[in-house]
Amino acid sequence: MTDSRAMVVTEPGRMEMRRYPLPALGEDDGILKVELVGVCGSDPGIFRGKASRAPRPYPLIMGHEIVGRVWAMGAQAKRRHGVSEGDRVIVEYAFGCGRCGPCRDGRYTLCANFYTYGSMVSCQDPPHLYGAYADYLYIHPRAMVHKVGEEMSPERAVLVGAVLGNAVRWLSRIGQVKVGQAVAIVGPGQQGLAATVVAKESGAGPIMVVGKSRDHARLEMAQRFGADLVVDADREDPARVLSQATGGKMAEVVMDVSGHPSGAGQVLSLAGLGATVVLPGLYGAGVEVPLPLDKVVVNELRLKGAYSQDFESVEAAIAIARRGACPLEQMISQRFPLERAEEAVRLVGGERPGEMPLKVVLDPSL
Repeated sequence: MTDSRAMVVTEPGRMEMRRYPLPALGEDDGILKVELVGVCGSDPGIFRGKASRAPRPYPLIMGHEIVGRVWAMGAQAKRRHGVSEGDRVIVEYAFGCGRCGPCRDGRYTLCANFYTYGSMVSCQDPPHLYGAYADYLYIHPRAMVHKVGEEMSPERAVLVGAVLGNAVRWLSRIGQVKVGQAVAIVGPGQQGLAATVVAKESGAGPIMVVGKSRDHARLEMAQRFGADLVVDADREDPARVLSQATGGKMAEVVMDVSGHPSGAGQVLSLAGLGATVVLPGLYGAGVEVPLPLDKVVVNELRLKGAYSQDFESVEAAIAIARRGACPLEQMISQRFPLERAEEAVRLVGGERPGEMPLKVVLDPSL
């Protein structure tokens, strides 16, 4: 193999198949043969031109929920990552430039130069392959690579690096959830379900997941993943249900992963005195998110933003997944070949009325 197919966002709202030569490698970099890539809930925004911390550098290849096999790698990189050709690995979203202030502080996920896969590095110049909507991915010398082994299927692994890794960092590391604490999660999508797994693993309880009537199947899955209470907010008042379950104390850790501005306000109604409120959602630049800040003040709530996973949280997520207590792969609802990437992104973006996919993945082998 000398080149790779890649689905390229050439400009906002337009995607096309292109081919790029596989890069020549040195001692510190490598090439991954992509097995599966998740279509993240943020991918439709990237496709449409939604900026995050800076404008998108089109043309670019999306795809930052990455699992595959090491196809080729330099000797130093193999020693550093503890891998060999053929090993199944997860590659993290962020790798950082290594020079800016956040990177020097060890916060490479907040790299000032936006060194991240699938979202903020153009494919205009070699080595091109900075996104996993492709047959192959370039493994940068600073890439965060995690060996997962043959015992973990690609279907499980694709949900570990970003989705479960996010949940570990957001709920456990940032939310600091503890044994016996009541936890409330607003939004039963993939991140809400992963957070349910992490809360259960942490010994929290009761664990409540809040959704809407359309989320019936997802709420049932939340119960299978460890939720003690699931609430259809179209039919019941979540605050009343939680108050009854906790004797009026409410939740000590709450998190909004609903993807909707109303979710941020709802989590505050579920927070008890001194609770930690974790807000990892990106609602969009210019979107007003109404919050009853008097409640934050009088109850001395701690509001904490959360962004992405990191090396420590991905390693913890891998350990959880290896124990196999929760069938993460059940989240995968649709699987598309690479050439249908645009269709998959539009599906995730809500452009098919009446369809609510839970987890969509792309499989370059199809």
